Amino acid sequence: MNYWLVKTEPDEYSWEDFTSSGGGRWDGVRNYQARNFMQEMKEGDRVFFYHSGSPRAIVGLAKVSKEAYPDPSADSDKWVSVDLVPDRALDNPVSLDAVKADERLAESYLVKNSRLSVMPFEKEQFEIILSKEKEQ
Repeated sequence: MNYWLVKTEPDEYSWEDFTSSGGGRWDGVRNYQARNFMQEMKEGDRVFFYHSGSPRAIVGLAKVSKEAYPDPSADSDKWVSVDLVPDRALDNPVSLDAVKADERLAESYLVKNSRLSVMPFEKEQFEIILSKEKEQ
């Protein structure tokens, strides 16, 4: 199993939008590194759902329900989509500040390359963040 994070602006597509629709296609990614990560996603992988607006925080958990396939919103076949389904909202969202404050997460993509809209996490990093849900 792999662990991921996807980002969205809550004004454009929020956790509430995602859950009310039952999940769906994650598309529109136009960064090569993020696309490459999406191509690595496997069915059943766990995914953090991150709001990149105010406040910047991980707000929910999702799962990959369909692996990479051509993005129908793209003008080119070099872009991909994956399907995600909601798992659960975090009881207490984990803020970007809380992630940055933890030295154990200093090497995570969220700290080192926070501009990516899709990024991997190591299992240990994923579990550290989940434990922060209870600290907040």
